[in-house]
Amino acid sequence: MRSWRAWVGIAISGVFLYVAFRGQDIGEIRDSLGRVELWWLAPALVMYFIGVWVRAVRWSILLRPLASGVTSRSLFPTVVVGYMANNVLPLRTGELVRSYLVRQQYGVRKTSVLATIAVERIFDGFTMLGFMLVATAFVSFTSQLQNLAIIAFVIFTVLLIGLFLLTLSGDFVDRLLQLVLGPLPTRVADSVQRMAESFLGGLGVFRNRGDLLRVASYSLLAWLCEASMYFLIAQGFGAVIRDALGIGATLMTTGVANMATLIPSSPGYIGQFEFGVRLVLNGALGVPEAQALAYAILVHAALYFPITLWGIVIWFRRHLSFREIQDVDDSAETGDEGFVSRDAVASER
Repeated sequence: MRSWRAWVGIAISGVFLYVAFRGQDIGEIRDSLGRVELWWLAPALVMYFIGVWVRAVRWSILLRPLASGVTSRSLFPTVVVGYMANNVLPLRTGELVRSYLVRQQYGVRKTSVLATIAVERIFDGFTMLGFMLVATAFVSFTSQLQNLAIIAFVIFTVLLIGLFLLTLSGDFVDRLLQLVLGPLPTRVADSVQRMAESFLGGLGVFRNRGDLLRVASYSLLAWLCEASMYFLIAQGFGAVIRDALGIGATLMTTGVANMATLIPSSPGYIGQFEFGVRLVLNGALGVPEAQALAYAILVHAALYFPITLWGIVIWFRRHLSFREIQDVDDSAETGDEGFVSRDAVASER
């Protein structure tokens, strides 16, 4: 909480919360939640955690060029802990936590791991855009949704092309680095160059068409599992939401809500998620605002609490320290050795 970036994230969430909930009758939202058939949460959570497993499989493909012995089974707990950290720490700190855990387990430099996570995010973004495109056959775009889709498409296309070109133009990148780093002190220039080379090493998937296709396929499968969760939870609500959230509308809701959570913010993406869901259910589908927000709250709770609790259990089983996870952003500046577990310290002794 001493970090100015944490307060920026909280402020961003505060703005989205205000926009999403202004003028709402909390009593109506509470009544809508009270009428939900909660047993639908059971199959919904099964689909969600299948999607988390698929994400671990995808990540194993991205990490294999960097380390031997990487499996989806070994990465699944790390993915869960990363989700937990994103839910309890601001500004997507869970991505840094994941990079440190992989560094600890496989010896891969954290900047290389962060490069694989960047690739994940780009494929996630294009999958969400694909959902929104398919949904246009069933749901009319509002001007807000259209603007969101255009902005997201431009951003993710530029990022994807940029990362792809970086893997194909090694000599050019080397010359550019020498030009930029030339005026800097030798120690600083060497450190930046090592980080750049490490990051480029994490983009190895772009050199293998088969792996690229597999990553794209697993991205689609993972998000279809999560969209199934949205659909199943909708079945527990009244006819208004249940009838509004057909397949196309579910894809649209999944895409817009998760596109909104890509904005760094407070822990758990509070505010952006509710705003994104309301944007579709109320703005495009005509669902009353109170019911739309009740649905957003329940889906967000299902996404938040189970995996956060599981991540905390894994965290303590690995004998890691919450002080370390809070300081992970600061230690990122000191190099790859700044994050160790108590077990690792004990073994060194």
